[in-house]
Amino acid sequence: LVYQDTTQGWNADNIVDNPPTVPTSYLVIAGGGGSSGGYQAGGGGAGGYRNSYASETSGGGGSTETPLSVVVGTNYIVTVGAGGAGGPSIGGNQGSSNKGGNGSDSVFGTITSVGGGGSAAYWHNPAPNNIGNSGGSGGGAGPFTGSAVLTTRAAGTANQGYHGGGCNGYADPYMGGGGGGAGAAGDDAGAAGVIGNGGVGLSSSITGTATFRGGGGGGSGWSSSYNPGAGGNGGGGDGGQMWAGGTYTPPDAGTVNTGGGGGGEPQQNTVGSTGGSGIVILRYPNTYTLTNPGSGLTMSTATDGSDKVTTLTAGTGNIQLN
Repeated sequence: LVYQDTTQGWNADNIVDNPPTVPTSYLVIAGGGGSSGGYQAGGGGAGGYRNSYASETSGGGGSTETPLSVVVGTNYIVTVGAGGAGGPSIGGNQGSSNKGGNGSDSVFGTITSVGGGGSAAYWHNPAPNNIGNSGGSGGGAGPFTGSAVLTTRAAGTANQGYHGGGCNGYADPYMGGGGGGAGAAGDDAGAAGVIGNGGVGLSSSITGTATFRGGGGGGSGWSSSYNPGAGGNGGGGDGGQMWAGGTYTPPDAGTVNTGGGGGGEPQQNTVGSTGGSGIVILRYPNTYTLTNPGSGLTMSTATDGSDKVTTLTAGTGNIQLN
């Protein structure tokens, strides 16, 4: 036996030293959900939001997670989720099909954030067909007579995001519900004068600069009296606006690399807006270097104090610390 050190103690003299592990903080955000094709569509839900940096919270009211212990010289898979596609152009009753597309999951090793839920529209009647898709955060519902908010809120994922806004009937501004965000649920809509704003995202300083991400998309409006739903702070797209004989204002897509949901599409026979792509951000001691063996990822690295911060904005592949 040979005394190795205070950690390993006495071992056989042919022991192979275990490689060190490096506590690595992460912010992993999935792609946001797209909005349904028209009309009067809700906003897409934000991508799932998981955070282990400092005391910052994860989405859906979740606690700060534990940094991942990364083994030096070992490959870890990373995937940056794409935003969900806008739903196809529709001009008649679709039942429960053809809603906005869900965003794609983002992954860092054993950490997976779930893609945001796509939204529904008026043409997904009757209730509960007009509920959006569940996801990291839920997609907003489409308005329809007889709808009840409690049965048309699309669920978010625990500790990643909030539910999408439901719909309570069908009255001016004839608006879809807001998409759920990482920091708050999407607003309900459907009742007279009620605006379906997207749920707010969350702010993180993992890069050294406080930045909001993970906002839900705003619901669309069919009214000359009310503005459409605003996208949640953190990349959620604003809803579009239209009314009979009026001017068409298209919705905004979710912002790239925020996981924001797409804004609701107001006009029938029009394709919905897309969700914003996700992002993976890793923070680790500056005595180590992160590489991408085999390529496949778009990334950049900066230094903040005694740490390095690597931001991965697209693709899938392996990363390794050395």
